[in-house]
Amino acid sequence: MTLPRKRIKVLQPRVQDELADGIHPLLKRIYLNRGIGNPTQLELGMNRLLSFHTLKGVDLAASMLADAIRDDLHIMIVGDFDADGATSTALAMSALSRLGATKLSYIVPDRFKFGYGLTPEIVDLAKVENPDLIVTVDNGISSIAGIESAHAAGIKVLVTDHHLPGKVIPNADVLVNPNQPGCDFPSKNLAGVGVIFYVMAALRAELRKRAVISDDIVLSDLLDLVALGTVADLVPLDQNNRILVHQGLRRIQHGHCRPGIVALANVAGRELSRLSATDLGYFIGPRLNAAGRLEDMSIGIECLLAQTSDVANVKARLLHDLNAQRRDIQDQMQEDATALVSNFLKFEALPIALCVYDENWHEGVVGLVASRLKERFHRPTIAFAPSGESGVLKGSARSIPGLHIRDALDLLAARHPDLLSKFGGHAMAAGLSIEADNLDAFIRSFNETVSHLLEEDTLEAVIESDGEIAPDDYSMNMAEMIEQGGPWGQQFQQPLFHGRFLVKERRVVGEKHLKLKLSPLGNSMIIDAIAFNAAEMPVHQNGEVLAAYRLDINQYIGRRNLQLIIDYLEA
Repeated sequence: MTLPRKRIKVLQPRVQDELADGIHPLLKRIYLNRGIGNPTQLELGMNRLLSFHTLKGVDLAASMLADAIRDDLHIMIVGDFDADGATSTALAMSALSRLGATKLSYIVPDRFKFGYGLTPEIVDLAKVENPDLIVTVDNGISSIAGIESAHAAGIKVLVTDHHLPGKVIPNADVLVNPNQPGCDFPSKNLAGVGVIFYVMAALRAELRKRAVISDDIVLSDLLDLVALGTVADLVPLDQNNRILVHQGLRRIQHGHCRPGIVALANVAGRELSRLSATDLGYFIGPRLNAAGRLEDMSIGIECLLAQTSDVANVKARLLHDLNAQRRDIQDQMQEDATALVSNFLKFEALPIALCVYDENWHEGVVGLVASRLKERFHRPTIAFAPSGESGVLKGSARSIPGLHIRDALDLLAARHPDLLSKFGGHAMAAGLSIEADNLDAFIRSFNETVSHLLEEDTLEAVIESDGEIAPDDYSMNMAEMIEQGGPWGQQFQQPLFHGRFLVKERRVVGEKHLKLKLSPLGNSMIIDAIAFNAAEMPVHQNGEVLAAYRLDINQYIGRRNLQLIIDYLEA
């Protein structure tokens, strides 16, 4: 199958250069390309972290929690079944216990039985344990009916969330969400774990003001959880989030982190002292997410809450095995989905949006399939699978720049109120449910909606490159300097370069990855490179290729060498 060609766009400085002369010219270029021109924007100390005081509702939340601790009330955390939800739940349990709460419990909805958030069904489960206060983490902004059910049962609700609100704001006792109307918190990009970290910081301040706890109780050692959840949830890394991730990574790298994160790094084969944000996103986060995708996220939460290495290692091994199962399931689904898209290409051009479905697919993995198709074909994509509820399909949507996917679904729902059972999400990712009988009508309406919202030129896949680099920059020192110049992530992308190379050697490894030895044109040096999931690419020995790549350090059996991670390859 011929894949869409991509255009390489060389990034240009977006701001005036006020950075120090001591910064390497290449790194300075990278920063300017990302809108970083002032030295203060690179300061990642805790003193630069935004104060919690402008977070709407946080003072009321702190007071409510302090009263609950004082009155020895039962506080129940209601989490979510992804890595952000797991780290948020673990952080809330750890912090509340440290700050004096003695009656604590948590529930994570089973995605296959109850779906997302604080639903009336979850409230029914909660009532069995008779909580006095429910605290949602990484959910709740859309839990209108669930909060009403909790109130009807005499249970107060504190919502902590970061997702975009709908037209109706839930009637929670207290609501903390930087994206709620009227919130002046400067960073709207906090992950769920970031929001609950701020709430716990406000609670600590309230308890100190009441002279309930001593000043030596700290929460900074919870930043390992904040870093993991923030990176895994793919929220934009503005300066505030970069501070949270940087501070968490520093603690992890020095071994000052919980046994569960150490165990997850070990099973993933990552060296703790060199762990990066990329490692959190590509190796640690997926193992944590595997529990929520295939079984029960409580396995992941218990790994993060483990007090000993022995317990953490057992849980991490379970997560590792689940992740291997997830990969096998995803590979088969990916093959099926690619075949479905190939049918479009046989008879016509690709539609403006892709919707794929198979009755044998696993609903916990459709998001990964949608993401891979979106990356491969540069189209907004929704992948559907049967849900646990008869006649209902669960869908996971991924978008491309230029289309706010949640707004697109909102517009579709307004035009065709009978097609969508429920939906929610962000600009680039969303979840939804539809009746199986409505699938064809939904696909037509979704394409019509996207056609209305999406400019045609955005369908051209563009790779944003930091340009070409000099021969001397192909070095371990440069790779290390770039790694240390992060943390890199969403909307603060890891530096990507491009250039033309001569292929000196090619071979397929792991059945689907292309291992190469490349020589930059006009230079005799030979550099190792790997292109993941690219075994079918028509790349030939002694042929010339255009590659977009990242500088990386490959670690294998105690040896380290420079390696190019290839994001795009064109023969």
